[in-house]
Amino acid sequence: MDDALPRKNGREHSARHPPRNRRSHQGRRKKRATELQEAGKWPHLWRIVGQYSNISIIDVESNDELHALLSSLPLFPFMTIQVTPLAKHPSSIV
Repeated sequence: MDDALPRKNGREHSARHPPRNRRSHQGRRKKRATELQEAGKWPHLWRIVGQYSNISIIDVESNDELHALLSSLPLFPFMTIQVTPLAKHPSSIV
């Protein structure tokens, strides 16, 4: 997932995201990520070194649940998300 807040001249676009709101966005993002991790829905979250993006493992029962979870993220409108469904490997011992 990549976050791409709108920017103008190297700063956040003032009409939608004034600079004073950056901390608010970060706080809401962290709060929601913590809620989902504590609920067991977001068991793995890694930062990609050198980028403002991450790789995550999200544990849901359906595509609809995944969409609801992703769209509940505060920065969802500004995110580029690539979804790769995973299945347990038959040789996995965990």
